[in-house]
Amino acid sequence: MNKGKKIIIFGVPGAFTPLCSSQHLPGYVALADQIKAAGADEIWCMAVNDVFVMAAWGKQNNVAGKVRMMADGSAEYTKALGLDRDLTGGGMGVRCFRFGMIVDDGVVSYLGIEGSGEFGVSKAETLVEQLNK
Repeated sequence: MNKGKKIIIFGVPGAFTPLCSSQHLPGYVALADQIKAAGADEIWCMAVNDVFVMAAWGKQNNVAGKVRMMADGSAEYTKALGLDRDLTGGGMGVRCFRFGMIVDDGVVSYLGIEGSGEFGVSKAETLVEQLNK
């Protein structure tokens, strides 16, 4: 399906959440041309939300032609990656760690996972740096 392609995947705890909406997704939208010029074929945004929420969030952030919005409604892909975190105590259920990943021809060549409240290893600028290494 994506054989021979270099895909940037970044995951967020949830669509419309504060940091995700103010910096994470907008950073990838703003730097999409630079990311693609550095060698990425596609940019995907993933969250444990349903397809309708992801579509609405993408529309609000003008992602068309820049970032593909990926819904992982039941957290199956998130769990398979080992990037799930249980936030049921805060009423948010199972969510995804904030992360940034470079997948080159099916092989992960970079994975930056953020701790709570962190925003550095998964942001668009960091992935541009990784692509240019």
